[in-house]
Amino acid sequence: MTNIEDLKRQIDTSRDLLSVVKTMKALAAVSIRQYEKAVESLAEYNRTVEMGLQVVLRTQVQPRSPRPSAGESFAAVVFGSDWGMCGQFNEQIASVAIAAIDRQSERSRDRRILVVGLRAAGALEAAGLPVDRQFAVPSSASAIATLVREILLAIDPWQERQAIDRLSLFYNQSRGSSAYRPYQQQILPLDRPWLDGLKSSQWPTRMLPQFTLAPDRLFSALIREYCFVSLFRACAQSLASENASRLASMQIAEKNIGDRLEDLNVQYQYERQNSITSELLDIVSGFEALREQS
Repeated sequence: MTNIEDLKRQIDTSRDLLSVVKTMKALAAVSIRQYEKAVESLAEYNRTVEMGLQVVLRTQVQPRSPRPSAGESFAAVVFGSDWGMCGQFNEQIASVAIAAIDRQSERSRDRRILVVGLRAAGALEAAGLPVDRQFAVPSSASAIATLVREILLAIDPWQERQAIDRLSLFYNQSRGSSAYRPYQQQILPLDRPWLDGLKSSQWPTRMLPQFTLAPDRLFSALIREYCFVSLFRACAQSLASENASRLASMQIAEKNIGDRLEDLNVQYQYERQNSITSELLDIVSGFEALREQS
């Protein structure tokens, strides 16, 4: 039978754990907003990149966009987490990525996989998909740009050697303070309807800007910036989703610990009352025995 001291230790441990859970819950809530603001900050820069593409596309010299070819090469960037306590966050995005990579592998002569996050990499390797390179998850919004540059530097040699025909991003997309969904975004080949839409969009002023760089070179430079924006957004969305999942997990843990504490306190009060009653009975018995002796 559990004694009072054991119950007291369990109550103290549960209270300490509840304090940790509440702290993690608060940190997750703050982090969600931090990464949401990082996504919002991309809007103006993304608009500038798209306006630059619009100018190039409206010139008489039409830049060439990448097109898929027979026996194409395929690259995937999967965003997960380094830490646990975030529910099915890594399992869900890994499941979507594995299914898509397996489908793509049937028609690709080569594939390359980059993974952000130790746990997502483990899920892919457990499914038999070797990871070419793994990156640590950024610890803050300010570190996302550094990670994106590292990913682009890793992709560049592949592009130079074997001309990556397809590039896809896999990440969890935030859907509010505590919700997310797995999402796949295709970067290459470029979406032709999207390019046509940019070309036909109305320019905000009466004159188009002039440029001196060769259209093909300028187009390539702008597409690289488009890739930067896409990777940055994917990483920020993934981090916001990770913290949303952790917030939901902490809310469930907080409720469970609260219920456990309530049960322990009831049991503690019951055992304490029994102990007090037993001590009183012992005193009364002792008193009666002494009175009989006298």
